[in-house]
Amino acid sequence: MIQGELIDQLILSSSLDSLSQVEPFISRFYGNHKHVEGCYGNILIALTEGLTNSILHGNLSDPAKQVYLHMKIESPEVSFTIRDEGKGFDHTSIPDPTLVENLEKLHGRGVFLMRHLSDAISFEENGTTIKLTFIFINS
Repeated sequence: MIQGELIDQLILSSSLDSLSQVEPFISRFYGNHKHVEGCYGNILIALTEGLTNSILHGNLSDPAKQVYLHMKIESPEVSFTIRDEGKGFDHTSIPDPTLVENLEKLHGRGVFLMRHLSDAISFEENGTTIKLTFIFINS
């Protein structure tokens, strides 16, 4: 059982190659807290989508900029904050990828996936910061 708060962080370069660090980061958390059931896939996919958006759209793949991933565990939830060094975006203006006119588009599903895979999502600092929360059950 997790008591109190645990914090970990990861700093990524603005390159899609840096996404290879995300799974080991999540695996460390998951390996230390095996009672977290059913969250691993949702966390991994949601974080990968958020970090990809931060790298490509936030930082525009600028090698001089970084993306920050911060993890906070406070039972019964784990939250991840993704922050980039870009100008931000209006999350309310993203088209719904489930509408017929958007079904064949190759992009535009990241925020949709993050919303549906996490238990809560918030956009802060003009969209440069995204907080994803996952609720787990202690056994």
